[in-house]
Amino acid sequence: MKNFNKQSVNNSNEKQQVYNFWNEACCGEDLYLTGADSKGFEIQSQRRYELEPFILDFARFDEFKRKKVLEIGVGLGADHQKFVEAGADLYGIDLTDRAVAHTRNRLNCFNLKSTLNVGDAEQLAFTDETFDLVYSWGVLHHSPETPKAIAEVWRVLKWGGRAKIMIYNKWSVVGLMLWVRYALLHLRPFTSLKEIYAVHLESTGTKAYSLDEAKHLFKAFSEVSIHTVLTHGDLLESDAGQRHGGILLSIARKVWPRWLIRRFFSNAGLFMLIEVKKYLWKMTSCN
Repeated sequence: MKNFNKQSVNNSNEKQQVYNFWNEACCGEDLYLTGADSKGFEIQSQRRYELEPFILDFARFDEFKRKKVLEIGVGLGADHQKFVEAGADLYGIDLTDRAVAHTRNRLNCFNLKSTLNVGDAEQLAFTDETFDLVYSWGVLHHSPETPKAIAEVWRVLKWGGRAKIMIYNKWSVVGLMLWVRYALLHLRPFTSLKEIYAVHLESTGTKAYSLDEAKHLFKAFSEVSIHTVLTHGDLLESDAGQRHGGILLSIARKVWPRWLIRRFFSNAGLFMLIEVKKYLWKMTSCN
């Protein structure tokens, strides 16, 4: 019982750190949100889909008209807006008050509505078998107990429902860059990638997964499709996030071998795109 309580306290402390980090600024807020009005949100959306055009092919927003959709981690609300405009019966949660406020304001600017609440991915406030789709872009790897969050995704999905989730890929160019900067250059070459991601990428405890680890995370699902994509971070084609800067990064941007990375390391992107289905057990049990 003591171990359980200690783990719960540690989980709570880490979650508070995650909350504090992202409640200070949503992902991309400082870099791409020029104003909290319709023009500012339009500019942010344009920049988002210029940098990450694969979101549109992955999410396929238009397929979810009149479908019940949950987005876990709404952030600044660009994807959330796309789902609303596509006609989804949309629900959204975020761990931070800041993200929920930004997204609610964004929808108000465009006379759009969804059901938005502050919420915890590890304890979703929805009944079993509620949603046709659960969507989450770059969020669940920040959860202190990612497997628990994924189990919650499975629980709230309808039988035959789908989840589209992006988590970080361990064997990425971004991971290599961080290892060189924070391990090799500090004469600590035996520092693990797990520690590098957890301490230096974004919020405390951020995780990244190998292909086999990702498959294990989603073993309860069927029709598991996983692929990685090179990002603007791997290619140093954009400004860094809240935690990164300095002269080394500026020099690297000027000499970075983008053509070489695209040619020989196309599978070493930071983003791992995962699409899964909640198996129709009731149908198969009849055979």
